[in-house]
Amino acid sequence: MSRRIQRLNGLFQEELSELIRHVRDPRIASIVSLTRVDVAPDLENAGVYVSVLGTPQEKIDTIEALNHAAPYLKRELLRRVRLKKVPLLHFILDQSIEEGARLLALMRDVSQHKPGQ
Repeated sequence: MSRRIQRLNGLFQEELSELIRHVRDPRIASIVSLTRVDVAPDLENAGVYVSVLGTPQEKIDTIEALNHAAPYLKRELLRRVRLKKVPLLHFILDQSIEEGARLLALMRDVSQHKPGQ
């Protein structure tokens, strides 16, 4: 991955984190975090990975609402950053934080229930 793409990933993550707080859509859960942004080398598309705290339905609703707001967020990004082109934004549910927490809980359970103790 080029240095430029890495810088754009960080810049877009920072700016989108701020912008999402101002999106007024009741479908968006109250606790949403951007875990990473992956901009394609051709700057045509960007995967925006989002972690959502809530029920499975709230997670689905949040991703749908963010994808619906993507054109607005793209326009706002274009206003904030000095680039000729901003990629299309595709919001993707990132469950890696939850999966990590589940694995830690399982490892804790296994260590507490060792045979012979």
